[in-house]
Amino acid sequence: MEGKLSSVAKNFTPSPIQELSQLAQRCNAINLAEGFPDFPAPPCIKEAAVSAINNDFNQYRHVQGICDQLALKMKKTHGLDVNPLTDIAICCGQSEAFAAAIFSIINQGDEVLLFDPCYETYEGCITLAGGIPVYVALEPPQWTLDPEKLMRSFTSRTKAIVLNSPHNPTGKVFSRDELEIIAEGCRRWDCVAITDEVYEYITYDNQKHETIAKLPGMQERTIITSSLSKTFSVTGWRIGWAIAPASAASAIQNIHIRITDSAPAPFQEAALTALRSPIEYFETLRGVYELKRDFCMKLLGSVGFRIQFKPQGSLFLFAELPKDCLLSDVEYVEELIQQAGVVVVPGRGFFHGNESCKYQKRYIRVAFCKSEATLNAAAQKFGELINAKACPKIVY
Repeated sequence: MEGKLSSVAKNFTPSPIQELSQLAQRCNAINLAEGFPDFPAPPCIKEAAVSAINNDFNQYRHVQGICDQLALKMKKTHGLDVNPLTDIAICCGQSEAFAAAIFSIINQGDEVLLFDPCYETYEGCITLAGGIPVYVALEPPQWTLDPEKLMRSFTSRTKAIVLNSPHNPTGKVFSRDELEIIAEGCRRWDCVAITDEVYEYITYDNQKHETIAKLPGMQERTIITSSLSKTFSVTGWRIGWAIAPASAASAIQNIHIRITDSAPAPFQEAALTALRSPIEYFETLRGVYELKRDFCMKLLGSVGFRIQFKPQGSLFLFAELPKDCLLSDVEYVEELIQQAGVVVVPGRGFFHGNESCKYQKRYIRVAFCKSEATLNAAAQKFGELINAKACPKIVY
């Protein structure tokens, strides 16, 4: 059968995260690699899902109430008028919403700008659509955006730009000034902004997420993608959405229907409960994750990692290997799994630009969306690795 595989299939190999997660399972390692919580989802939304199943909401379904709630949230949070009947497509998670957004606008040979480092899924969707990824490097260690470099990256072939904020893997929240620069490029070159806003409610130190769609002239050229997954600790439910001008939303919905037909019906019903959560839920969520972030920063700093950028959002810490460490990121991660029983992600999987840049092999990504028990166990493992006399304990 191998000889029958398409060129696309041959080019898609297991991601470093998948491979390392499998190695971690074989070694029974503590998983700080994958960005999913290992603690329970809120009871009220689990109960809503169970209720939906018991009430036989188990067939193909479109729950219009999700669109209604999202339109209300967009108005309240960002001041945007969104028509819930025409401007929202419900998909199987943000990943499908993003893929469908790319397939809805990208033709063979179209260029798509991405900020580097970035989440690996984006490139795969673009190449599947026949597009050409063009990377614009953010400058370490603060991951700053160089306006001139960005503007030089636009060409007559540029069709879209991908914006992920809060950002995976760095935890950067793009500032209003940076959003203005990106928006200016989109308007000048008549490009579409496709956003990944799954961490929209997970920001720290009084940082606030803003969508680029709220800037002048941008709502009509922006496709917003997001989901329940990170905000409500239900990454396996696969409920996401795209919010876009009606023509794009319709195209995304049509692609979604032809690929998967319907997002999981019981979880769509439960999404209504999630989206009606009081503001206190989101404030508590931020507070809990901020403590976890600070704990992991203290832990990694205590064993020599260089953390020059404090995550402003998301669920990840992007840390530079200790100065005296001669190993590459991949070598370090393999050693960490085998000697300490902890798995993290080598940073090079997020970089796609100039491979001669040495810093691309000097970072690891740590997911801190884990339980108190998991983080304390990881701290103990790190401590044992360096023969530490004591390890910090996480305290809430």
